[in-house]
Formats: sequence, C-alpha cells, structure tokens
Amino acid sequence: MAEDEEQMAESLLPYNDWTEEALRHVVGRALAHVAEHGLPGEHHFYLTFRTDHPGTVIPPRLRAQYPQVMTIVLQHQFWDLKVDDEAGLITVGLSFGGVPATLAIPLAAVTAFADPFVRFGLQFRAADIVAGAEEADAAEEPAEDAAEPTAEKPQVVSLDAFRRRSPPSKS
Repeated sequence: MAEDEEQMAESLLPYNDWTEEALRHVVGRALAHVAEHGLPGEHHFYLTFRTDHPGTVIPPRLRAQYPQVMTIVLQHQFWDLKVDDEAGLITVGLSFGGVPATLAIPLAAVTAFADPFVRFGLQFRAADIVAGAEEADAAEEPAEDAAEPTAEKPQVVSLDAFRRRSPPSKS
C-alpha cells in the first residue's frame, strides 16, 4: 500500500463534535436524574468547568480564585440542582467556606465529569471561548499574583483512569 493510502482520510462529517455533544448529554442526564431522585448509594460527581466560558455565573470571589477552571464535588452538601436541557444550563447551590452560593454552568463549559464510585469519567475538549467575552472577563480578573486558592486544585480527569478493566465477577 502506498503511504498516502495508509493514512486515515479526513472526515467531512464532524464525528468528533457529534460524539462530544452526545457525551455532554450523558452528563446532563446524570445530573437531571440526581436533581429528581437524589444521589443513589455512594455515587458522587466531580464536575470540572471553564469559569471563563460565556454564560458561567459564579460569585466574584470564586472567579478571583478560579479565573479559568474550577472543579466542584456534588456529594453531601448541595441543593437546588437543576438542569435546563433547552438552555444547556446546570444550576446548583453549594457552600464555599461556609458561604452559600448558586452557580450557573453551561453544559458547553464542562471539561470533565467523573463518578469515582463506579470509576466512570468523561473528559471534553475545552469549549471555544468567544474572544470578546474573554476580554470582558479579563477586565474583572485579579492580577497574576493573586493568592492561591486554599481548596484542592482542579485536576484533569482522563477517561482511561475510570474504565473498568474487567467485568465484576458474579459469585
């Protein structure tokens, strides 16, 4: 075979975009299920998202601590979790340092989702940030030498880390 024939043809269909959109829908469905029924058993979620994505609403003090990326944990103390499929928006109440806050997170801003209890995780490409929105946010962001957050730093979650190696035995 010629070298050119061995290379994979570039698709004229956006399969990667469609796959990522479908997997973001899985995240939305998981969150909507929990919003309606609560977290079952020991399930809990890590949700990493772009704080600089247009439509993301977080308190100014959190934006100062996390100017680009933030990870939240939905486990014991959260409230008013809602998923608006039409708007592609997640809203949730959480407490940060004892201070309650409501976050609004566009599904397109989510970069990672994990349920460590069942070793399930998804990682997404960083959503495209609109240049004008990024410049507007930059005016509100603190200087580079802002204090480091005391909370755990966000982590990139690789899907491979959560794949089951073999099916559980039925003994």
